[in-house]
Parts: sequence; C-alpha cells; structure tokens
Amino acid sequence: MESVRAVASELPEVTEEEPFGEGVPVFKVAGKVFAIWAPNDEPGRVTLKCDPNLALELRAQYESVTPGYHTNKRLWNTIVLDGTVPADEVAELIRHAWEQAVATLRKADRDRVLRQLG
Repeated sequence: MESVRAVASELPEVTEEEPFGEGVPVFKVAGKVFAIWAPNDEPGRVTLKCDPNLALELRAQYESVTPGYHTNKRLWNTIVLDGTVPADEVAELIRHAWEQAVATLRKADRDRVLRQLG
C-alpha cells in the first residue's frame, strides 16, 4: 500500500528514515516517530501511534488491528494492510498518528508545525 508513504509525506515536517534496517521506513514529525511501515511483509503492515482509547476500539472492531509490534502496546497499533481496514480509514489513522506525535512536541515546535497545516 504505497498510500502509507503518500499520506505521511503530505503532512507538515515529516521525514522518512530507515533506522531499523533497509525496507522499513519510519516516519517522524519534528523528530518524533508516528509511523513504522513494513511494506515488504506479505501483506504489508503499518504500526501507528494512537490514542489509547481509540487503540482499544480499533482492536475490537478489526481483527487486523493488534497491539503495536515492538512498541508500547498501550499507545501503538499495528494494522495488517490486507484490505479489512478501508484505505480511507488507514489514511485517517496515519493523520491521527501524526497528530498524536505533534501533541508531544515542545509548545514552540508544536505551534510551528500546526501553523503549516493552513
């Protein structure tokens, strides 16, 4: 699902790195991780920062949403990109993950990033 990269890269101040190895893009906003993508897995999967209450709701709603792989299980979900979570909802969850990371930035950084949303 190439749209993971497309959605993430449209958001302000997003950088893409591969600190966990080649082929595992990590998306950050102002240095804070909000998404870890495993596009080469079959099917692909993405691990996203998430509000703890929403994380639980999504896990109850979709079998393909599980506690975050190698992350804080309370604050992260892993979504198997097998089509059971609609693409538009995955896109919204990527934006939500970005917002969760932005909320943890220092006020000056947060204000700068949010001003870029237009």
